[in-house]
Amino acid sequence: MRYIEHSPDLPGITDIISRVEERTCTLRWRWPDGLQAVYIHKGPGGGDHPEEDSCPPGGLKLYTREEYKANGGYHDRLEEIGLVVYTVLARVTENGETLLVRQRDGANLATVSAGKALIRYAIHAKRGLFRKEQTVHMTITAEVPVGREVLCYVKKHGGYPADKEDGILFPFVQDFAPGRNALPPIEIGRDDRIRIFFTDGPKYGRYYELVPE
Repeated sequence: MRYIEHSPDLPGITDIISRVEERTCTLRWRWPDGLQAVYIHKGPGGGDHPEEDSCPPGGLKLYTREEYKANGGYHDRLEEIGLVVYTVLARVTENGETLLVRQRDGANLATVSAGKALIRYAIHAKRGLFRKEQTVHMTITAEVPVGREVLCYVKKHGGYPADKEDGILFPFVQDFAPGRNALPPIEIGRDDRIRIFFTDGPKYGRYYELVPE
């Protein structure tokens, strides 16, 4: 199975539309005359047209015209976050070889938003009567796996930090699994305060929503 460039004598996909409801994406498109099957590739948004090395056979799904008619389109469950790109590739055969028609006009692409994953955090401080330090317990509750590089916590003396530059930044040392993650307690000064931030707000804010519990 290999790619060939689209030409006037080869079928192409047009008029592709998408709709997302309750994290299920529905795709519909115009089938050219005589085309009986397509391959569908699903990948993260922001990339270019699929290439042979980025769309191995295991990453492509065969979908026939009969399936399309029976189901009223193509339906796919969105488990991802952020932007997702679907590429519908016309499937033709030549001398017994399967060929996928690559379209440079983008008419066979559909970009949809899978939404943001919610990250909730809680910070609880306990302070003894005669101690100069306080013990802080942090919990991170995530809808999806979150890498340690996504979040950080910032400590500030005398008040809560306004952003990640407003104090001393500390990275997390472990990834966060879906569900509730209770972090090891830490000791900070009696007048110190802590908040949790994205390490890169513009980058990670496209995929996650960070809210206090």
